[in-house]
Amino acid sequence: MSIAIETRDLTKRFGGLVALDSVNLQAAAGETLGIIGVNGAGKTTLMNCICGLYRPDGGDVFISGERVTGQPPHVVAHKGIGRTFQVPRVFRKMSLIDNLLVPVLDHHASDAELTERAEGMLARMQLINLRHNYAEELSGGQQKLLEMARMLMPDPPIVMLDEPFAGVHPVLCKFMIERIEEMSGAGKAVLLISHDLTSIYRLSTRVVALNQGKIIAEGGVGDIRDNPAVIEAYLGT
Repeated sequence: MSIAIETRDLTKRFGGLVALDSVNLQAAAGETLGIIGVNGAGKTTLMNCICGLYRPDGGDVFISGERVTGQPPHVVAHKGIGRTFQVPRVFRKMSLIDNLLVPVLDHHASDAELTERAEGMLARMQLINLRHNYAEELSGGQQKLLEMARMLMPDPPIVMLDEPFAGVHPVLCKFMIERIEEMSGAGKAVLLISHDLTSIYRLSTRVVALNQGKIIAEGGVGDIRDNPAVIEAYLGT
């Protein structure tokens, strides 16, 4: 099993608040690692530390065995990480095609080849008929699909998805689940944050539960679903 991404004792503080407390996790190629926890558990902070948006106060991040701790986001991205956000960060005043071309501006392929790839990606996300529209014209769910397509343009071996199903219509949610299954099926390591536990349990090879910045449980879906510490964190004693 090839370890695609690993954190070792990853720690992040905001003043007196310990948002991450010595978090250790691994995700292998072709594996979907679900990350769950109540609001404020540290889930998004974890992703922000991995991708370089936050500089950790302790511990390390490794991509395919290479230490990338504290590197800026563009350097980490070039090492092979793609990322989506809970609120999509699309280029609103640019067309869908141009949105997808941004992450491959320095690619060696020709403009025609990249445009063809972008159109294929939009077709995969059922957005091809809107390819010349501005991103701001899309619905919230369509913007999530556009952001996912843009993330996949450089073909990163590791993808991190932060609440992809939040505020999404159930039909579109099912479509997104199928796209995520394709990612892991293609050998990508997927880190998935979601409050939608039904989707987490369907997609995840393993699940990590966070509470107050610490991992309180880790294992298969059945282990997590029945874990007393997880039940207490969500429902109280």
